[in-house]
Amino acid sequence: MKIETSEKLKKLPPYLFIEIDRKKKEAIERGADIISLGVGDPDMPTPKHIVEAGQKALAKPQNHQYPFGAGMLSFRKAVAGWYKKKFNVDLNPDNEVCALIGSKEGIGHMHLAFVNPGDVVLIPEPGYPVYNTGTIFTDGIPYFMPLLEKNGFLPDLDAIPEDVAKKAKIIFVNYPNNPTAAIAPKEFYVKLIQFAKKYNIIVAYDNAYSEIYYDDNEKPMSFLEFEGAKEVGVEFHSLSKTCNMTGWRLGWVCGNKDIVAAIAKVKDNYDSGVFQAVQEAGITALTSSQECVEEMRKMYKARRDALCDGLNALGWNVTKPKASFYVWAKVPKGYKSSEVVSKLLDECAIVCTPGNGMGKSGEGYVRFALTVPVPRIKEALARIKNCKF
Repeated sequence: MKIETSEKLKKLPPYLFIEIDRKKKEAIERGADIISLGVGDPDMPTPKHIVEAGQKALAKPQNHQYPFGAGMLSFRKAVAGWYKKKFNVDLNPDNEVCALIGSKEGIGHMHLAFVNPGDVVLIPEPGYPVYNTGTIFTDGIPYFMPLLEKNGFLPDLDAIPEDVAKKAKIIFVNYPNNPTAAIAPKEFYVKLIQFAKKYNIIVAYDNAYSEIYYDDNEKPMSFLEFEGAKEVGVEFHSLSKTCNMTGWRLGWVCGNKDIVAAIAKVKDNYDSGVFQAVQEAGITALTSSQECVEEMRKMYKARRDALCDGLNALGWNVTKPKASFYVWAKVPKGYKSSEVVSKLLDECAIVCTPGNGMGKSGEGYVRFALTVPVPRIKEALARIKNCKF
């Protein structure tokens, strides 16, 4: 029997990080000592007190059944309390918060709640691939907003043609940004909300990296802090990066109650909710001491400084990021993104991500993830020093 996939599946580009993982495994099979700075998966374990809370919750028989719905009220209250303490944002846990199986799941499902064939989805590029794949699955039309250094890696909302804006259903925004590591100023949020109101566009704000920052005077903000935000949009968040919980799959969407309800309705028909033991671990993560998060920031700062200072000493042109655990590095003169990635893998056994793999505006950059200890970063730098660019 011939197995024929759907036309939608055929339209999908190869998922970048699966391809990177494949190449990494091939190199390991050849005997290479790989230093992986590619996929943004924290290398440190989930903090012990969160693991212990999850273990205790795992033993409760009441957590062994279908969880269903928007999540445990106790988890949604913990999210609301964290937002109040962190951002001074008021959320109603009854109808303005929905638990997700990781924020990726919610972002992907959001299109199913709002996008009809022919609707435009405004997507930052380079950017997280799921913004586009969800658009393809719903027969929407992606309109890519270039994130350029000259614009501070912010989308130029004024450059979006009016006929495109009028057809747009959702605009995806992500700061601290993956992959550029940029943060957005207050003026941008005000303009974004005005733009969304003018054209009746839903704002989907991806705030997964808000807790990874390096200057207390420039802490990343929540989109929901700004007047009018809850009228036009929602925010996605996750414990994956904040608490090294990527494998636990726990996040949430919060904000406008009607948008939250629509996403929850899609989820009711596609999954059976987040495992309650994981939600209980999440409650501990959100309500207990945040000292482990502060220690994480110090760790990433040391790694950032080691990599950026080292690359600049080797003649690269790298700006230290103010947030996220990514370094968005300009490639050496005369090279393209994919050439640098291939050279680093073949000659140095270093894995990183080609900028153009996350959007054509990423050409000329590579992304390094700060997901190995400082000694391994120094080893990577020693290898790069011997790699002639």
